[in-house]
Amino acid sequence: MPADTPAYTPAYTIDTVTDLVQPHQVHRDVYTDPEVYRLEMKHLFANTWVFVGHDSQTPNKGDYYTTQIGDQPIIQVRHSDNEIYVLYNRCPHKGTKIAIDREGNTGKFFRCPYHAWSFKTDGCKLAIPLKKGYEGTGLEETVSGQGMKSVGAVKNYRGFIFARLAEDGIGFEEFFGDSLSSLDNMVDRSPAGRLEVAGPPLRYMHKCNWKMLVENQTDTCHPMVAHESSAGTAVKIFEDMDWPADKPKPMAMEIIAPFMSPYEFFENMGIRTWPNGHGHTGVHHSIHSDYSAIPGYFEQMVDAYGEEKAKQILGENRHNTVYFPNIMIKGPIQQLRNFIPLGPDKTLVESYIYRLVDAPDQLLARTAMYNRLINAPTSMVGHDDLEMYERAQEGLAADGIEWVNIQRLYEDGEDFDHEAVENGTTERQMRNQFHAWVKFMAPQPAPAQAEAAE
Repeated sequence: MPADTPAYTPAYTIDTVTDLVQPHQVHRDVYTDPEVYRLEMKHLFANTWVFVGHDSQTPNKGDYYTTQIGDQPIIQVRHSDNEIYVLYNRCPHKGTKIAIDREGNTGKFFRCPYHAWSFKTDGCKLAIPLKKGYEGTGLEETVSGQGMKSVGAVKNYRGFIFARLAEDGIGFEEFFGDSLSSLDNMVDRSPAGRLEVAGPPLRYMHKCNWKMLVENQTDTCHPMVAHESSAGTAVKIFEDMDWPADKPKPMAMEIIAPFMSPYEFFENMGIRTWPNGHGHTGVHHSIHSDYSAIPGYFEQMVDAYGEEKAKQILGENRHNTVYFPNIMIKGPIQQLRNFIPLGPDKTLVESYIYRLVDAPDQLLARTAMYNRLINAPTSMVGHDDLEMYERAQEGLAADGIEWVNIQRLYEDGEDFDHEAVENGTTERQMRNQFHAWVKFMAPQPAPAQAEAAE
């Protein structure tokens, strides 16, 4: 390096980045600064349990699916022991990506396309061409000599695959706690207690920071404003049709009309927050509460669970459940949205839908319609949100104010280490997420005793 070239000094380090979060506001740099984004990829997405995929995406031995955790390319694969493994998607030799297709079946092993090193589907080294060239070199004692590296920990929870990149850290149950009740409710809506992914997700690129999308999932003060031009117009047109009162409302209108519910509806809906950044809207009711009954479905649920349990499962209609750091699920319509960061101002959104095994097909039809109407690149409603995200990302460049306010219904000394239920329009869940952001951006202490495999 020439003597007159100063060494690069990052604007933020892991010791200073948490200063960007205050109890009632966050600095704009958490959404815009490349160094903050780099630290998120290195620490936040390594220390937390992040969604990978569903086991029905890899139903057969040798089936694989490629995705990423933060900026790390990974492979979900079903091994010969019928278990799901999550491996870093790179060859230990020269770093070449092993799989470039989103999904496929690799048979009994992976083969690197560069030098033909091959690996079992659990990542273990299988064979190396001209192996004698490594005799006496010590390759077997190196990391490269062991095979494809697995992530730190993996958990298959009722079909949903989560992974923690870090070797040591918080356990799955401790991280999610009682928030898993939302996933339980979604899966329990199947008479068989199982879900299956229904095709590939809808993918939709957003020119904004990933956290904006996560925050918006529990922002209940925007639907009647931001969606007035789409949902509001649809409701007005429907009202002008003078639809007969004794005729069932079209499925599309059942889906879209609740977006125009008044503030009081969302206030009374309630928000529940859990430790580690998780939370959900729709404690008492939600925009999904009044969908028409599907003939025969309740009877199937009663046969499977008994009447009392069936009523309990179907009576829970949570709106959006955020699983920190970057997914949201809708239990009543079996949907999951994955907000994948691609840069400080670029996010890929994947919207999955799932089939309730042994349930009527009309339920999947409604779920698919919701996904198309609300979350597709051709959506009526989703473009309203996209416009707001991109305006916010651009507006944060303005120097007049450097802080983003998350103060609605704020109270001094808020406790995020215990479950709480609040007014449905509070921004407490946003503050909860940033409390978790600070926690998991910091280096995590190693457990006193090595944690057993999840």
